[in-house]
Amino acid sequence: MHFSMLSRRHVLQGSAAIALTGGFSVKRVLAADTVVGFIYVGSRDDYGYNQAHAAGAAALKKIAGIKVVEEEKVAETDAVEKTMESMINLDGATLLFPTSFGYFNPHILKLAAKYPKIRFEHAGGLWTEKDPKSVGSYFGYIDEAQHVAGIVAGHTSKTGKLGFVAAKPIPQVLRNINAFALGARLANPKATLQVIFTGDWSMPVKEAEATNALIDQGVDVVTCHVDGPKTVVENAARRGAMVSGYHVNASALARDAYLTGAEWNWEAVYPKFVKMFTAGEAIPNFYRGGLKEEVVKVSAYGPKVGQAARTQADDIEAKLIAGSYVIFKGPLMDNKGKTVIAAGVERGQTDIELEKMDYLIEGVIGATS
Repeated sequence: MHFSMLSRRHVLQGSAAIALTGGFSVKRVLAADTVVGFIYVGSRDDYGYNQAHAAGAAALKKIAGIKVVEEEKVAETDAVEKTMESMINLDGATLLFPTSFGYFNPHILKLAAKYPKIRFEHAGGLWTEKDPKSVGSYFGYIDEAQHVAGIVAGHTSKTGKLGFVAAKPIPQVLRNINAFALGARLANPKATLQVIFTGDWSMPVKEAEATNALIDQGVDVVTCHVDGPKTVVENAARRGAMVSGYHVNASALARDAYLTGAEWNWEAVYPKFVKMFTAGEAIPNFYRGGLKEEVVKVSAYGPKVGQAARTQADDIEAKLIAGSYVIFKGPLMDNKGKTVIAAGVERGQTDIELEKMDYLIEGVIGATS
């Protein structure tokens, strides 16, 4: 059952009135199932960040004894607090997945203090030891999938000019850009990657302008890190460029132009968490994983991806899964000529230094400020 914000509040008030007059309890009616709530900042069919999480929620609907409630287009304001409260009090939810980055502080933390018996799981890796133990955070090393996609792009590009439409120059975005560039330069050492930052996670007009500007400058493969890649994918394909996707498989939007992409695999993660929760096991407060842990995956290759690209990409993907390959290793220079990782130094995925990344590597055209 899916309620709007308004109807949730009205029904919540009504159920409270029934309880006061000795009527039935809504929560008791729902108690037979474990109720899991999902909250999205945007549309569930955005071909992006929100759709990836919604696909994970859909996987839970196939599990007996689990009831899923969802709310989309919930702002990163006290609106999310109201939605969480209605899911707890109206639907009887005991496990919540508020999926947007900005929901964590102060909103989830505030509700966790108010409802200590409810489990809150947040996508983004923000939990620290000082935060409530009833809160957890999870995220993935999606730069591994971006690195493999970069290899495919480097092999397939005819101009050697690749483009990246990005929201903000924060460490996680920069890791994706740099990992993609390192993959492309593994395939073609002369490849360049031009980056345009739009300034925010969802700016379709600026994303379209950036995509067109890159193609005007000779870029023939475009990828991105924004909440809803649909605009970038469709505009690039319309202009005759090739596309590497992000968040979900968007090949349906680009037909022959789609090469591959970096996808979240929440369909594997969410059932794992829910089974732990229903079994009474503790979900880790801080959970991260990559290709090996099936938190992320590489999209199926499109028709334009040749055998050499497939062979090298498959080889590197296998090594990442085996743990025998490191993406960020020295000597590595930034695009200003400064050494950012010294010769002989390897920075594996869990290296805290990668969480502080503030540079673009050699071969990337663009600036972080």
